[in-house]
Amino acid sequence: MEELARDCDLQVFRATGPGGQGVNTTDSAVRLTHRPSGISVMARESRSQWQNRQRALRKLREILERRAVPPTPRRATKPSRGSQERRLAGKHRRSEVKRLRRRPLDE
Repeated sequence: MEELARDCDLQVFRATGPGGQGVNTTDSAVRLTHRPSGISVMARESRSQWQNRQRALRKLREILERRAVPPTPRRATKPSRGSQERRLAGKHRRSEVKRLRRRPLDE
């Protein structure tokens, strides 16, 4: 955690929202910006700046762990014969509706 904290810029500010005098008088909200990746996380749940810093570090570590996992490769699949037939049948129905809306030919 401390190694991760060394790579971050720390900003402390007043939290907003409900909480009354406790929120309005203490600079307990914490914003951490991870310099190498540019990810920014914020914690303002507690009135304690230290606890909020620990929460922000945990959030940042979770985000970095999620990003470290490579996505599973996708396999190309072909639509089934039934789904192709249903799609074409729908297109035929739609074209028939549009054909019936046309003006009749004067022959």
